[in-house]
Amino acid sequence: MLNIWGRISSINVRKVVWCAQELGLDFQRTEAGGKFGVVQTPEYQALNPNAMVPCIDDGEGEARVVLWESNVIVRYLCAKHASGTLYPEPLYERFDAERWMDWQQTALNPVSAGAFKQWIRTPAAERDAAVIDRSVTATEPLFALLDAHLATRAFMLGDAFTMADIPVGCEAHRWFGLPPAEYTRPAWPNVERWFADLKARSAARGVLDLPLE
Repeated sequence: MLNIWGRISSINVRKVVWCAQELGLDFQRTEAGGKFGVVQTPEYQALNPNAMVPCIDDGEGEARVVLWESNVIVRYLCAKHASGTLYPEPLYERFDAERWMDWQQTALNPVSAGAFKQWIRTPAAERDAAVIDRSVTATEPLFALLDAHLATRAFMLGDAFTMADIPVGCEAHRWFGLPPAEYTRPAWPNVERWFADLKARSAARGVLDLPLE
């Protein structure tokens, strides 16, 4: 059985859980991180010395694989269980998927995190408007870029859902879930259509339909 550690409120844990559900894997998830603790224990840090979530433990004996870093875990699971579909085999397609996964982690996530943390995880009286403004100003052009990319394709790589849609889709879930009383989102019709299709996937239940916390 695949073991996953991490709280579902984490965007990075959501990626791994959604991926496992897309693949139809039998897995067990242990609450960890945030209010659940666990990550500071010696047992957990023997698996992930970074004391962060998610982490997986897959297989037994010489075939056992322990991994951390969410996008790496998604790549591993898709390569193991869905080579040629979620994990593209043609070299260019595979690295096109890799590119968008890295873009989510290195470009979109760092700038979107500020507004998310302020509006969702910070009491109203303690929020920093400057942090929110910087986050929104930096994030909106990236979603506009994504909207232009999706204007000519159904999913991140084309007509088929692949591993690239998982991290970027989780990022869209987090941004689209910001409270409407605080934030009026620009119209990104292609991103909205794509995200609606992602939410309609049965494997996305329990992930993309959850409120932010």
